[in-house]
Amino acid sequence: MTSMPGFNTRAIHAGQDADPATGDVVVPLHLATTFKQDGVGGLRGGYEYARSANPTRTALQEALAALEQGRTGLAFASGLAAEDTLLRTVCEPGSHVVLGGDAYGGTFRLISTVASRWGVEHTPADLNDPDALRAAIRPTTRVVWCETPTNPLLNVADIALTAEVAHEAGALLVVDNTFASPYLQQPLTLGADVVVHSTTKYLGGHSDVVGGALVVGDDDLAARLTFSQNAMGAVSGPLADWLVLRGIKTLGVRMDRHQDNAARIAEFLLGHPAVASVRYPGLPDHPGHEIAAKQMSGFGGMLSFRLAGGEDAALRVCERAQVFTLAESLGGVESLIEHPARMTHASAAGSPLEVPGDLVRLSVGIEDVEDLLADLEQALA
Repeated sequence: MTSMPGFNTRAIHAGQDADPATGDVVVPLHLATTFKQDGVGGLRGGYEYARSANPTRTALQEALAALEQGRTGLAFASGLAAEDTLLRTVCEPGSHVVLGGDAYGGTFRLISTVASRWGVEHTPADLNDPDALRAAIRPTTRVVWCETPTNPLLNVADIALTAEVAHEAGALLVVDNTFASPYLQQPLTLGADVVVHSTTKYLGGHSDVVGGALVVGDDDLAARLTFSQNAMGAVSGPLADWLVLRGIKTLGVRMDRHQDNAARIAEFLLGHPAVASVRYPGLPDHPGHEIAAKQMSGFGGMLSFRLAGGEDAALRVCERAQVFTLAESLGGVESLIEHPARMTHASAAGSPLEVPGDLVRLSVGIEDVEDLLADLEQALA
């Protein structure tokens, strides 16, 4: 095959050839922590100790790289473990990070509280304003950190434009692609240097695994990150790797259903008198709609909305929902509802990244959409 296989073909086959010894069509779960060597220093297949490499993790990493059209994928124990390893690899005391003005609360906490004690500074910036981004960049800026779409306001950044500005300053562009998933967006093809994922979310897809990933296209950066992955040790375990591989196989078909349901729900909420505004990139009046349509192949399964009745009304909706489960996280087959200001983004309270108290976030699952609409109808009543 001379051309690149399609996405779903890669999702099912990349890194997942049938086992040469047994013919297994599913990658085996390798639980061994150590591997017999063929003589001193003679590693069989490159494996010696499971922190350094594990065959199940190797398969996942190859699959991740193929889906994002990168050269190297690296799997970690969580999305934040991946982010921490990345920051400690490319930054040092005195380094500076430009953080998109709407970012996941855990990323903000990691950079503002943990990395800051190590001497890494940060500045929030509106990534859709090139002048504001340039103004935020310093001579010590090593990373421009971008989420698109963002969590939880669903803002959309122009990846190619942001990459251009970051590279002008000699900084790396890191894109958190968790909300879109590689099915809908491949940031490396648009100029990003590193893609970050919480594989807990859409890649795993079943709310039964915690994991993270980095994917890069540059071999030198990949070598540095691979060294750090082993030296710092926050690697994913083989069962987590196996579960994410299983989830990846159905990513494409799941995302189609996620976003079909989300589009229906966005239209419903848009016309509801209790709803003040809806944030979904698929809506034509969304400020990032045209950019999303340009760089994504679909608009995803995440949306948020603000209640006309304020924070108390938002809390009531969260408490009254029944098919939508009140829970943190996202990207599973089941629909979830949450109050970001008091749940996932509580750490951003009082900061420039604080989210409105009247905001509700939905992770739209793959249930029958009529049941989801009926649930929201009664929750908003």
